[in-house]
Amino acid sequence: MISLSKYIVVTGGVVSSIGKGITSASIGRILRSYGVDVTAIKIDPYLNWDSGTLNPYQHGEVFVTEDGMETDLDLGHYERFLDVNLSGKSNITTGKVYSSVIDHERKGDYLGSCVQIIPHITNKIKDMVRKIANESHAEVVLVEVGGTVGDIESQPFLEALRQLRNEEGHDNVMFVHVTYVPYLRAAGEFKTKPTQHSTKELRSTGIIPDMIICRSELPMDQPLKNKISHFCDVEKEAVINTPDANSIYEVPLILNQENVGEYVINRIKLETGAQDLEEWKKVVYALKQDKYQVSVGIIGKYVELEDAYMSIRESLNHAAAHLGIKVNIEWIQAEDKINEDKISHLDSLLIPGGFGGRGISGKLDAVRYSLQHKVPLFGICLGMQCMVIEYARLNGFKDAHSTEFDSETSYPVIDLMEEQKKIKNMGGTMRLGSYPCKLKEGTMAKEAYGEDEVSERHRHRYELNNDYREILRDKGLIISGTSPDDFLVEIVELKDHPWFLGCQFHPEFKSRPNKAHPIFVSFMEATLLNHKQKSAN
Repeated sequence: MISLSKYIVVTGGVVSSIGKGITSASIGRILRSYGVDVTAIKIDPYLNWDSGTLNPYQHGEVFVTEDGMETDLDLGHYERFLDVNLSGKSNITTGKVYSSVIDHERKGDYLGSCVQIIPHITNKIKDMVRKIANESHAEVVLVEVGGTVGDIESQPFLEALRQLRNEEGHDNVMFVHVTYVPYLRAAGEFKTKPTQHSTKELRSTGIIPDMIICRSELPMDQPLKNKISHFCDVEKEAVINTPDANSIYEVPLILNQENVGEYVINRIKLETGAQDLEEWKKVVYALKQDKYQVSVGIIGKYVELEDAYMSIRESLNHAAAHLGIKVNIEWIQAEDKINEDKISHLDSLLIPGGFGGRGISGKLDAVRYSLQHKVPLFGICLGMQCMVIEYARLNGFKDAHSTEFDSETSYPVIDLMEEQKKIKNMGGTMRLGSYPCKLKEGTMAKEAYGEDEVSERHRHRYELNNDYREILRDKGLIISGTSPDDFLVEIVELKDHPWFLGCQFHPEFKSRPNKAHPIFVSFMEATLLNHKQKSAN
């Protein structure tokens, strides 16, 4: 089935983690500035069905879509840059492809055929890509292939995309290859040989790149681009340099300066309106403001790798830019003892989500500090649960805990719901994706949102135990957000505190650089106020 969309396939070479996701998202942002409807796909060649059980130290955060799919963090880049909500189908993995093909084989759908990589696996890959294109009705579909060209696991995907070009037509499929051009300081020069070899490897699969985007630490000059053009057989105008930038949000502007948008439009013969990048330029300008600089401490257990909390980091930046200030994030290991010496200089604290008992004591220390010293505190998912646990302990329930960490606790203020206890599969016990939340009048949450009901994304198993709901409310805990049927607690806060709010959902997944999330904006307002008060004293 031929689709009506056009495709831009982005591959990577030389090394991993060179910014294929940011590059893809930036190309999409540029096309959006011309009024083009764009969607995106991330192909992950690993055998996992989804990203739900991947180690954050290896793969960064797990990004959750509206429909409850646990996906690669690059989908977060796409949603933020394109300002769209993507389907979980937009993350294609080897696990999903093979699982689907085997299901069909077991049903006898292949009529006795010997099921092979070609054509069965490659056909399934093309079907999945086209299905996303057709369901989204997008004019352009960005397809990022994870990993590095030459990896064994990515070969079926490259073959499928080579076939896609032949089937959809040359004018409807474009290949962009992102490579790294190292600068050898000892020699005082860039080296293009890795890019040449990577392009040769890509061409050996039958894919000829239309554009090469060269990542580098420093800017490259035109003669160097000409050399790459000559040896890699790519037009001079299609060799693009993206040196390291101060902010990922500057990349669309850098690519636009090199006329990437015009080249892509001409290459795949798009009909567009006039370009308007003004809103994005304002976003980049706002992110550079630093008249007021505030500090936020993030207490987590994966802090050695910032990508593990990427959406939270970006949401804080979005909110700070919205207020015309700069936020400096300090990463604090939750496994360490959290004391006054470590966090007293900070303007506010944030406890992110997570799973498992490692680092819980440090998070509880941070909650206690916030309560005792009236420091703004934002708890997300597990962070909210830690706020409830510590608040209960400080109000007469000394051994209060979550049954996730202590199944024998005398006061299980956080627990699994009864229907979840019956499910044994690790991926089946979670509340995933978008759920509605009803807000209570006269609360910080209601004031921040300015709406009666909102929808937010979840990724958790445990909930505030309703057996302790009234007791904690009598002790002063405000339940400011619940499910529409009032059964599940979504947001808690305190009245006699500058800013103490925890939410069971993950608001960071819905923040955009041009649309800062209201809860993060409220938190950053409190952070700024605390900063000014500390400075005055």
